[in-house]
Amino acid sequence: MCYSAQIWADYKKYTRAYGSEMDIATFTELFWGRLDEDRIKIPKATEESFSSPNTEQESHIKDLIEQYKAKQASKFEQELFKQRKRLADAERTLLTKTTKVATEAKRISTSKIDWALSKLSDLRRTDLKGSDSRIYPGYYAPVMVLEDGKRVIKPMRYQCRPAGKPVFYDTKYPGTYNARRDNLEGFWKGQFGYTHGIMVVNAFYEHVAIPKADNPAETENTILEFKPLPVQDMLVACLWSHWKGEGEPDLYSFAAITDEPPQEVASAGHDRCIIPIKPENIDAWLNPDPKNLKALYAILDERERPYYEHRLAA
Repeated sequence: MCYSAQIWADYKKYTRAYGSEMDIATFTELFWGRLDEDRIKIPKATEESFSSPNTEQESHIKDLIEQYKAKQASKFEQELFKQRKRLADAERTLLTKTTKVATEAKRISTSKIDWALSKLSDLRRTDLKGSDSRIYPGYYAPVMVLEDGKRVIKPMRYQCRPAGKPVFYDTKYPGTYNARRDNLEGFWKGQFGYTHGIMVVNAFYEHVAIPKADNPAETENTILEFKPLPVQDMLVACLWSHWKGEGEPDLYSFAAITDEPPQEVASAGHDRCIIPIKPENIDAWLNPDPKNLKALYAILDERERPYYEHRLAA
């Protein structure tokens, strides 16, 4: 599985590198919907790509982002006020009597104050870090597709809900942020050969069980970062879907296709790997022929094959 990935979160990179257009309407709907739905997760780097708008529509998105930040800041400030009062009350009690309740209240409130301050600092920060371009299942990411013969960038959720399936598929099949190659004509038959996309990735992360340092006979779960050598931006093959449901907002969502891993990934302890296709196959991949699946499998076979260096994730 591709548990997490370091991506091109800035849509402008796609427009410059691949001559693609931005689906401004879908981006607007996403940022508008987030005002009422905190569960919508968007990388900070995607937000910052609208910090210097060039059009009225981009300015509107920037305003939506600022409204969201103001709403979040208010929530964190209210929590900060609540926890500071709780801490002060606990400290007053502890001045006269040491109780378990007051001691625990002091511990918890101190931790929550640190959390709220960290959230406020991160919300107001404008200098980008590498982690600001990292996505996890449920996060939204720019995905390149083909519409009317043109390359288009759409924001999509990294966990695919196939069109026609019920909302509970998100919880029934939580692993649908990845599409196994050996199941493309099974579970993914409605997308494979019909709706293909590309996400640009320069690193991916996996949960791996490794021997404990103090007891090699036992293992512990950790996260490894895999980066391609030579260093490069990989065009990861994806499937996507446009889901519609009565009384529900439209959902664009996608999954990265995974296959058997190269030896260095398998040796590190993981059994799947994303598939980076070659640049010359972009349009053939984005404009699939459902009557010629053999040609699509050939694109997946004729993939880029970098060496994946790994290390413990920061």
